[in-house]
Amino acid sequence: MSKDDTEYRTIRDLPQGMRPRERLRELGAASLSDSDLIAILLRTGMKGENVLSLSNRLYLSRGGLAGVAKASYGELCGVKGISEAKACQLMAAFELSRRMVSLHPEVRAVIHTSDDVSNLLKTEMAPLDQESLRVLLLNTKNEVLSKVEVYKGTVNAATIRVAELLRPAIRENCPSLIMVHNHPSGDPTPSPEDIAVTRQVRTSAETMDIELLDHVIIGAQGHVSLKDRRLGFT
Repeated sequence: MSKDDTEYRTIRDLPQGMRPRERLRELGAASLSDSDLIAILLRTGMKGENVLSLSNRLYLSRGGLAGVAKASYGELCGVKGISEAKACQLMAAFELSRRMVSLHPEVRAVIHTSDDVSNLLKTEMAPLDQESLRVLLLNTKNEVLSKVEVYKGTVNAATIRVAELLRPAIRENCPSLIMVHNHPSGDPTPSPEDIAVTRQVRTSAETMDIELLDHVIIGAQGHVSLKDRRLGFT
């Protein structure tokens, strides 16, 4: 596309392939981004700004989906273009989501690919201004039992204690885990230190009968699976 979303003043000016409702209908809700889904809840933009641009501005101003979900009524209404009705629509949608989770605590995220990892953690990890290393603890069905932040700060082989990283999996008797950390620069390309950490953790985990399934790096520009690239896993 030669134009940016913001150059289209109304949703009707957008090409069919960029309209969130049409994309949801044709491709399914799972194919839409967080800001696309928020745009559907908002329904309309404001004078001089279409709903996709408004949704993206709200999303970025709150630091991602988690920030939008936690925003109070007053905070939402304080965003230009968010009326009282729009604020109510957003708060109602997030509250229904929270109630659904509470009704079905047994429903767990299942990890099949690195995309699943990214979808689970990108909204909270991509905006961070410093590195955070987390582990996803999985059962034999690859269901996520819990996620634990192990390190905050520079993630490299010199500072990480492997025993400390593996401790949550040992404590919970989990057969496998996935390492996840972010790159505040936005570029998820693995560094030599990332590869060294992966190899170090994988080797140590094997001696404890724990499988390191993947090491996923998340950034604003996307994510990278070291397992898929065979970095530190050979």
